[in-house]
Amino acid sequence: MNISIAKDAGLCYGVQRALNIAKSTRKKKKGPVYTLGNLVHNPQVIEELKKQGIRSVENLRGLKSGVIITRSHGISPHLYQQLKKRKFEVVDTTCPIVKKIQSLVKSLSQSEEEIIIVGNKNHPETKGLIGYSHQKGHVVENSTQAKTLPHKKKRAVLAQSTQDMDLFKKIVSILLDKTKKLSVYNTICKATLTHQKSTLHLASRVDTLFIVGGKNSSNTNKLYKISKKVLPNTFFIERAEEIVPSMLKGAQNIGISGGASTPPEALQETVEKINSFLQIQHQREKSVQCQS
Repeated sequence: MNISIAKDAGLCYGVQRALNIAKSTRKKKKGPVYTLGNLVHNPQVIEELKKQGIRSVENLRGLKSGVIITRSHGISPHLYQQLKKRKFEVVDTTCPIVKKIQSLVKSLSQSEEEIIIVGNKNHPETKGLIGYSHQKGHVVENSTQAKTLPHKKKRAVLAQSTQDMDLFKKIVSILLDKTKKLSVYNTICKATLTHQKSTLHLASRVDTLFIVGGKNSSNTNKLYKISKKVLPNTFFIERAEEIVPSMLKGAQNIGISGGASTPPEALQETVEKINSFLQIQHQREKSVQCQS
């Protein structure tokens, strides 16, 4: 039995950068250090940060002082102003790619009638982008929603950085029939596309594939959906402990991939867990042979 890890699985530059900044900030500061929301969408990473003295909070209620680290997904201008008004020291870990998209949305809000953001309306990145749109931004999550949009003379469309390219193309196609002048901006980050292509390639070569990462991670969820389309025997797990023997039944080639917020340790733990099951299976088979 062979175990293969996707070529481009695991932490992307933006997430690794955010983690490095957060850890460096903790070492430099003596007082309390918080992240406003989870820095990244991965439970193991959040647990590790907590052990280092970096606590995740969902809002500012009850906080009087300390350092606030903004997450890699970015925040809205209004929220940033609130932080400064409350006299918190702000450390910004927004991914540089997301920063560029924020600047694009801000610029488009000065000229476009409407800005369509293809993404998850509840995702922190998308919420932040809406904040830069000056009331001109609208989130579209799927083709069905796109088809309900009215005709417009002029609009722009872009994507949450971790969006699925196929969905983005479908929505752009729909908007072309509903807009006289449509400006299209492909803002899906290259790391996301690389992760998706790498996972899809691996899914075509194995019998079983494990997608490892946070269940609340947008890009990891998309990896799972992309793989599931071509390989029904795809499993989405947050931790190696979730693997059970039945998942490996009949598999000769096993693949492992992870989202942009999945640490290398989580991938390695998955390999070790699978190997432990294989060793048990081998011992049982050997025992049966000896008895016969």
